[in-house]
Amino acid sequence: MTKPHMLTFDTYETWDIGPMESEYVLHQIPDSGQVSDLSEEVRNQIKAIAFKGHSYLSSEMIDALPNLEIIANYGVGYDTIDVPHATTKGIPVTNTPDVLTDDVADLAVGLVIAKSRDIVGAAKYVTSGDWAEKGNYLLQTKVSGKKVGIVGLGRIGRSVAERLQPFNMDIHYYARSAKITPGWTHHDDICAMANIVDILIICLSGGPDTKGMVDKAALEALGSEGLLVNVSRGTTVDEEALLDALENRTIAGAALDVFLKEPNINPRFLKLDNVLLQPHQSSGTVETRKVMGQLQRDNLAAHFAGKPLLTQVN
Repeated sequence: MTKPHMLTFDTYETWDIGPMESEYVLHQIPDSGQVSDLSEEVRNQIKAIAFKGHSYLSSEMIDALPNLEIIANYGVGYDTIDVPHATTKGIPVTNTPDVLTDDVADLAVGLVIAKSRDIVGAAKYVTSGDWAEKGNYLLQTKVSGKKVGIVGLGRIGRSVAERLQPFNMDIHYYARSAKITPGWTHHDDICAMANIVDILIICLSGGPDTKGMVDKAALEALGSEGLLVNVSRGTTVDEEALLDALENRTIAGAALDVFLKEPNINPRFLKLDNVLLQPHQSSGTVETRKVMGQLQRDNLAAHFAGKPLLTQVN
């Protein structure tokens, strides 16, 4: 049986590449990131895309593959794919939901603790010899008992809230409508919620509907003692307003796993002493990445076997 030709984006680990090579003829996206730079012969052969990374899969790129049948995304978020255009062409798009919820929620809580207690700075204080030379480290901020606001109570937001409950936190959340919760407080206005919480954690999905939802007004409402944590998408917060707030101490600090224009983030972040920066690694564990790759391949296999897709998004 002839193997289908498939276009891959970004790099895959050996545990993913091996199974894909056994089932497909693989073509890597050119270094330019442009599908149009592939030969016409290759473009005509490609029937599937194994999409990964944070580049944008545009309508033009989709149109450049006349025989494309499926786009399988490696990740839960698919805002970097022109899904509406794929839908108009009858091309299904799949993602990998649920499997990374625990890792993202774990990191969100870790960021809250690490930034509040300045774990990274304290570790450097020890290894630099400053502890022995200068004495005790500066006092930090308590975590337990704080008021926390979760922006977006989907799978990940709910998992973050559940992890914070044992810290005796007062849980608030923003969502379009009230959810069934164990006594958490619902808000339909982000600014109103930010005004009364100590920590604001963004767990929104990406895309145009959530672009800049945490804006200058929300940051001002969070206040000079407030901490912002973002494990969603860089687009969900007004990044210029956030940088201004951090530089002007409108908020106390931020712990961020996501940014605009990753990995070439705004250099203003690198000059700040009140941020904890991460390289978009919320789902970055061996265990979860293996499951994500398997689900991506399972969707591809289902398509070419004529079976229902496991996690179709359009």
